[in-house]
Amino acid sequence: MSREILLLVDALAREKNVEREVVFGALESALASAMKKRFKEDADIRVSIDRQTGEHEGYRRWLVVPDEAGLQEPDRQELYSDAQDIVPGIEVGEYIEEPLEPEEFGRIGAQAAKQAILQKIRDAEREQVLNDFLERGETIVSGVVKRMDKGDVIVDTGKIEARLPRSEMIPRENIRVGDRIRAWVMKIDHAARGQQVILSRTAPEFIRELFENEVPEIEQGLLEIKAAARDPGVRAKIAVVAYDKRIDPIGTCVGMRGSRVTAVRNELGGEQVDIVLWSDDPAEFVIGALAPAHVESIVVDEDKHAMDVVVDAENLPKAIGARGQNVRLASELTGWQINIMTPEESLNRQEEERADLRKMFISRLDVDEEVADILIDEGFSGLEEIAYVPLQELLDIEAFDEETVNELRTRARNALLTEAIAQEERVTSAQNLLEIEGLTPELVAKLAENDILDIDALAELATDELSEITGLDEETASDLIMKARAHWFEDED
Repeated sequence: MSREILLLVDALAREKNVEREVVFGALESALASAMKKRFKEDADIRVSIDRQTGEHEGYRRWLVVPDEAGLQEPDRQELYSDAQDIVPGIEVGEYIEEPLEPEEFGRIGAQAAKQAILQKIRDAEREQVLNDFLERGETIVSGVVKRMDKGDVIVDTGKIEARLPRSEMIPRENIRVGDRIRAWVMKIDHAARGQQVILSRTAPEFIRELFENEVPEIEQGLLEIKAAARDPGVRAKIAVVAYDKRIDPIGTCVGMRGSRVTAVRNELGGEQVDIVLWSDDPAEFVIGALAPAHVESIVVDEDKHAMDVVVDAENLPKAIGARGQNVRLASELTGWQINIMTPEESLNRQEEERADLRKMFISRLDVDEEVADILIDEGFSGLEEIAYVPLQELLDIEAFDEETVNELRTRARNALLTEAIAQEERVTSAQNLLEIEGLTPELVAKLAENDILDIDALAELATDELSEITGLDEETASDLIMKARAHWFEDED
């Protein structure tokens, strides 16, 4: 019998081209399943086959768990205190094992054992094929559509089957069985029973990889695609930069008579591709990304990571694009929030901001409109600048003498000190908010700035309000609000 097992292992290992250890593991699982049938309860069975002799031994075992954890699976576990009486010195995480009578291989349902072994081997073969695929480092695969499965496309790439989910297909793309398609390898799903390679034809990475295949200069390191954004099947934008001054990055990607960009467009179902120059100057990059619209002026807000872009009435439709497509893609490409406005809208916003700044200077510095307007015209936008810029910058203002400058600096510093003291008092009074798990001192300070000083005030906020104040995502903000409201329900009980 033992010799038969060794012969079976050798034969299956050769036939299926897998390691002998995989076959031994499959046999051990089959024998363990057979032995388990002796028990009505859910026993944990381990079988060990001697790799040299083919002899096998079976054990029923119990995992040793901490006393405080209790027995979650009584048929498979033993409390630590009880285990010490059975096997002195045994530790948590180890097993108590009880030998079982050997199982005659002939008594096992031969078909069931064979199926278990073959399934284990199939799993090992699939894992080996997948590992070979990963080692090749392919990012784009080409294959034939084998079948449709619940709206997804199953692609035969030669050695493996890959899955192209419906959500990753280009809209209105007509894919039929037998078609040859290409797609980007989005992820490897090791938990999946079937196709573990998941593909995408809508990801921005796909268009980047397609251009890399079409443009040799990218592989040579002379050119780089820095960013890409897509409205799949309709329009895309890519940002390119050349590291060789002799190369025209846009022309190189377009190719002779548009051959390179046309090849990419054909693969993407006619998707329009805008190629723009990348720049490390964010404003210049945004201006290029908004092409074909012409930009009149641009204002950068570093704090909000946003830009106000002014275009005339003629360029407004181009800048925004159909259903906001152009500005949306430009925003995704550059990573900046882009606000498109006409000169009139820009002027109105500037007037509103100027009025708010004038009002702040008048109230906080106790000055008249004339002095406030002089400060605004000279480029001052906050009390910190007046209080701490080099003295000479204020003295260079013709309308101010030295006495006025010193008085303005003193008033600005006093106003900032008063505000800091008031803020400190608000933060101190808001310390009870730290009782809520997940609220840090930094978040409490932000809440205090907005006069959210106690748990009830936090509980009354809407999710979007808390997100705006703290910068938290909506899920985290909602969780914090629910924690703040918990005591309301406890009071009702």
